Amino acid sequence: MSNKAAFITGGASGMGLAIAEALSVRGGWDLHLVDLNAVAGKKAMSSLKHAYFHQTNVTNYASLSSAFETAFQTSGRLDFVFANAGIVERDNFYEKHDLSKPPPEPNQLSIDINLKAVVNTSYLALHYFRKSPKDGSNPALVMTASCGGLYPSEFCPMYSGSKAAVIHFNRSIAFSYRLDGIRTYATCPGTVRTNLMTGEEWKSFPEQYFTPVSTVVGSLLKLIDGGSLQDGKGKTVQEEKAWGLTVEINGENMYFTDHVPYCDENMEAMMKYTSMENQLARIEKGKNNGQ
Repeated sequence: MSNKAAFITGGASGMGLAIAEALSVRGGWDLHLVDLNAVAGKKAMSSLKHAYFHQTNVTNYASLSSAFETAFQTSGRLDFVFANAGIVERDNFYEKHDLSKPPPEPNQLSIDINLKAVVNTSYLALHYFRKSPKDGSNPALVMTASCGGLYPSEFCPMYSGSKAAVIHFNRSIAFSYRLDGIRTYATCPGTVRTNLMTGEEWKSFPEQYFTPVSTVVGSLLKLIDGGSLQDGKGKTVQEEKAWGLTVEINGENMYFTDHVPYCDENMEAMMKYTSMENQLARIEKGKNNGQ
């Protein structure tokens, strides 16, 4: 079999580059690094085996689609897509403005990159996974959310909201993607020292709160490999159910975080009734009963 192929947005630095480096050490992977920073991208490409750099604006669908097409034409397949590119907002959402006129439009670039680009990356990943050879590959789509998507981050509400949306987006598409043999995950790292913020900004965080990049990489490798998974609390998810997970990564461990509990039994019954999984089950049951 030819090399497997990975498509990594935000691949020139931080967690994206770290997982690319880990896959390079493993060998047997083509690494498609997708990033807007050409200098960092070319530097990263030169340090890795079988690496390719695609300068891409992930907020532009045409640019992102072109990168996918080029990567697929180069490798003839995709096996792992990491929808990882992200930023935190720099503007003060709560800034006071002149009350005599409407305030200026807020800068929503963090939503464009953290959410819209993840949606488009996932959409394109489905297309190219479907085009890839069915030779025993076990394709995986991983989206980078954040602990700020599970717990409110008051200083960066648009970042927090976009990451929460990624978690729910993953839960919403997971079953349909699994019908095509694709496993999806949303990872929620704790505080990881990347280029998301400057060195001065990171100094405000106590050292004991940081999650090592190595923990993130180790967790991602387990998700890429597939199979049964166990988290830091000993919770085991068997292989046949090990997809669509929200994977919280903090300190030295990863944890599987369930969705919020239903408010009552009626809501639970209604949401399960309207799920695609249960609708398909009812259709199959009807066929088996000759209906």
